[in-house]
Amino acid sequence: MKTVLITGTSSGYGRETARYFHSQGWNVIATMRTPRPGVLPESDRLRVIELDVTRPESITAAFEAEGPIDVLVNNAGVPSISVFEGTPMARVREVFETNTFGVMAMTQAVLPQFRERGSGVVVNVTSSVVLGHMPLSAVYKASKMAIEGFTASLALELAPFGVRAKTVEPGACLTTNFAANATKGASLDELVPAPYAPWAKKAMGDFTGQDLFTKESDVAETVWRAVHDTTGQLRFPAGPDAVSLSQAK
Repeated sequence: MKTVLITGTSSGYGRETARYFHSQGWNVIATMRTPRPGVLPESDRLRVIELDVTRPESITAAFEAEGPIDVLVNNAGVPSISVFEGTPMARVREVFETNTFGVMAMTQAVLPQFRERGSGVVVNVTSSVVLGHMPLSAVYKASKMAIEGFTASLALELAPFGVRAKTVEPGACLTTNFAANATKGASLDELVPAPYAPWAKKAMGDFTGQDLFTKESDVAETVWRAVHDTTGQLRFPAGPDAVSLSQAK
């Protein structure tokens, strides 16, 4: 029976991905920065553990405690919505610490066991913002574009050892906490400098008025497909809006 470790499973895409792999008969190690009871089903094949991808000691402790895995899904992420001029550099660093450096740290920690065993898959969950020109996402997009480039090069490095690396690019989902977490409870008006306000309001209206959106299940199923893909495909858009953006490129 295979084992997957998934980061950021307290809600949204990560939680649904953990449920999906569990439903397919896998052992699931579901990590959360702050574990909460009742988020995932109780099962002897599903373990919830504490893990903060920005803390090296937390990463080390998790891998030492849980032992060998077959798949790593780097899903944990910090959202960000604002214009860049109004984004404090402290917030920029916070986003990159999780979305970019946290993914790299988790990947580096798992690679020795994958390489020595000659098998394993790393799936890095990025975003459909990498597929198009989207406003109010400069910092978030930069953090995810970095992982797209990182994964593309990583896949080449790992191929001689039978290890695969993929990215999954979820579209926009209205049923996750993305927007609330991105603004930390503040309104967009509070985050956007006044000169940008009319433009930002229109941009948000255009976004929320689009016809296509992604469901959590779209992402879970796409992660599953990426894990099992042996064709050499690197990038997997997830959700109808992400697929549409990918096809328009």
